Amino acid sequence: MAVREAEVRDVAGIVELSGALFREDAGSRDASMNLGWPEEEGREYFSALVSDRNCVCLVAESGGEMVGYLAGRMEKGDSLRPVKMAELESMYVREVFRSGGVGAGLAAEFLRWAAGEGAERVSVTAYAANGRAISFYGNLGFCPMRLSLEMEL
Repeated sequence: MAVREAEVRDVAGIVELSGALFREDAGSRDASMNLGWPEEEGREYFSALVSDRNCVCLVAESGGEMVGYLAGRMEKGDSLRPVKMAELESMYVREVFRSGGVGAGLAAEFLRWAAGEGAERVSVTAYAANGRAISFYGNLGFCPMRLSLEMEL
């Protein structure tokens, strides 16, 4: 397995993986999400992300096949919370490759990138019902910071 920075030529594969993420994660946990977003807007979104110096998009490959991706960005902070923050925006690993170090490899490369960009903190968001993701991020050293509550009207 190899992890590398994504290029524009990888965008179609990233969009496909993002679609799988939406269907699997949000599809079973958030009825308000537009599950078609990756197919509708993902190409434009990830093309811009791959080209943005304040962002990183990584792909994991095994045997020449794209098996995972990670997208992240730097946030400057503001007067309320003046800290340079790296956000792990989204990550997906094909199910058959999970628990084999692919996600850990993507996350490690993201953390190296964030440190190199001068990030003081790193954040990630996961659905409260996604215990596997919460456990994964906890094992990497992420700790609960905030709790977002919603109510359907």
